[in-house]
Amino acid sequence: MTETLPLNVPSSNQSENQSNSTICPELNDWWEVVYYIVPKYFDTICVIGMLGNVFVVFTYSLHKAPLKIAEVYLMNLAIADLIFLTCLPFWAANIRNQFNWPFGSFLCRSTSASINLNMYTSIYLLVAVSADRYLTFVHTLNHRGIRSKTMAKGICLLTWFFGILLSVPTFMFRTVKHFPLWNISACTLDFPSPSWATAERVVFSIVGFALPSTAIIFLNFATIRSLQKKARERRALTTKPCNEHKGTKATRLIFAVVLMFLLCWTPYHFIVFLDVLHQSEVIQGCFWEELLNFGEQFGCTLATTNSCINPVIYVFVGKYFRQKASEVFSQFIPCGFPLSWVSFKEKSSYFSVFPVKSSLT
Repeated sequence: MTETLPLNVPSSNQSENQSNSTICPELNDWWEVVYYIVPKYFDTICVIGMLGNVFVVFTYSLHKAPLKIAEVYLMNLAIADLIFLTCLPFWAANIRNQFNWPFGSFLCRSTSASINLNMYTSIYLLVAVSADRYLTFVHTLNHRGIRSKTMAKGICLLTWFFGILLSVPTFMFRTVKHFPLWNISACTLDFPSPSWATAERVVFSIVGFALPSTAIIFLNFATIRSLQKKARERRALTTKPCNEHKGTKATRLIFAVVLMFLLCWTPYHFIVFLDVLHQSEVIQGCFWEELLNFGEQFGCTLATTNSCINPVIYVFVGKYFRQKASEVFSQFIPCGFPLSWVSFKEKSSYFSVFPVKSSLT
């Protein structure tokens, strides 16, 4: 039986809730591949993601200038990703140990709740970043009353509170449970009844993905349309090619941000949706059971990648972040040491997440 993140023990063709007359083929060789590859991938994601997000947090924390509005959201996003990545080695070890949880009940509850906290806070912080860009580019003259650093910090606090609240059920119902069939003690969600498990998945899919993803798509595509309209107006007023190039690159980058997020998370939430149908007996049989088991491993693995690439797609390609990073870390680098990644200053402005300064104010 699949569950929401984090990864859990796969279901068996001999499980309690399955008919004794149904015997599914054993796929032990395939699971050996999962036990070998997924932990190594998680370890790699953890190392790269920790380095990237720590670099982001240090840059924003050590820079002399106060954080601008969008940077407040990005700073919180990096912290949320760090919380997730800190928990990831435990689950890599869990899979390497064939889902036999070796770390005790408290770490089972706390790491699971922390991972859920990251999922909820990250996606709603992305909604906030998208809304900030939307107000900046689409409603340029009408957003000043609601765009402020105080408001941004308040939204971040509300997002964290909302994420903690939605993670409470995970902390309450995660437990280390013995499964005699596999002779393992797995960290699993143990709800009072199957209806609780179905309700949890439905809430997770709707509140944790469907609603915020719809908002992200709407806000970003509205921003894209606004940028395209402004690019056409600039082309009508001037013959300078740089304006057209900059506007086109900004439009493509925003679309890439949305597309990358959807690519990382949609497969996992699709598996969760199929699992709801499976638990409701809308779909049945060995094919669906094994598809859900292996699909969960693939979906979880792909979803973790988002925390690793967030520093790249949201921050590292931004001109103003690179300027801040060069100012911060130049203090620790000997004079005369070439910072080649900053030397393309003029060229890099075409690839900035925020192509105009007002987007960070």
